[in-house]
Amino acid sequence: MEKKHDIGGQAVIEGVMMRAPQRIAVAVRKPNGEIALKEEPFVSLSKRMKLFGLPLIRGVVSLIETMVIGVKALTYSADMAVQEEGEHKDGKSSKTFSTAWLVGTVTIALGFGFLLFFYLPLFVTGLFGFESGVLFNVVDGLIRLGVLLLYIWIISMWKEIRRIFEYHGAEHKTIFAYEAGQPLTVASVRAYTTHHPRCGTSFLLIVVVVSILVFLFLGRPDNVGERFLRFLFIPVIGGVSYELIKLSGRKRHSKIGRFFLAPGLWLQRITTKEPSDDQLEVALAALKSALGNA
Repeated sequence: MEKKHDIGGQAVIEGVMMRAPQRIAVAVRKPNGEIALKEEPFVSLSKRMKLFGLPLIRGVVSLIETMVIGVKALTYSADMAVQEEGEHKDGKSSKTFSTAWLVGTVTIALGFGFLLFFYLPLFVTGLFGFESGVLFNVVDGLIRLGVLLLYIWIISMWKEIRRIFEYHGAEHKTIFAYEAGQPLTVASVRAYTTHHPRCGTSFLLIVVVVSILVFLFLGRPDNVGERFLRFLFIPVIGGVSYELIKLSGRKRHSKIGRFFLAPGLWLQRITTKEPSDDQLEVALAALKSALGNA
């Protein structure tokens, strides 16, 4: 029987991706108003191979899988968004375009993320000339946190991003209703909050805090090699952060759980918006399909 806490989701362009223990489904609102659905079987490597299911390792596996699945979902939603405009009518050229878009998007996103959230804070902190490794890493982490918050706030002003944040809210409301055992209808889902404790937004904040603690042990980076060494520790940071977010999710009613979850829930005031009924319909379609009820 599928565990309700194993259900996860992600907002995409005019749609929602839902992941259940046995399958993934993407629902997208097409330009003509119809809902397009794509469903495929999926079982995480952490469930199929014992090694990949070990603590810390399973977090790294989950991050990689989430990134790949998310970009594929974005590719599908983008294809649906332009389908009726006459683009990609030829199946072969459409597939070639999607593959190129997938590779290009991942490459650009990783490069941009490295420069903005990793190299820039190191560069700015280095300008202060701190001798203390502790002080250097604390300031580096605070700058990284500031860059993250500023980035999220700026993109939230874009109309297109706001639409995605609305679908993000629809995803959370739908999962909340499912976890509560309520009927999967628009009327039932509408009453729930858009702030969910297992959101990736909460994960990002925990990553920043964990990175500060981990980098404290590495001291102050004085050359390119030592800076690159920090980059190699990113999987460790991701694995630890994953375990903390899982633990806080299970203990969300305890004082410790609420403490860890509070910053992420606060940030979701920016990254989630109240969805329309049409957007809730899309999220429900994705969830039902992922559960095999479509």
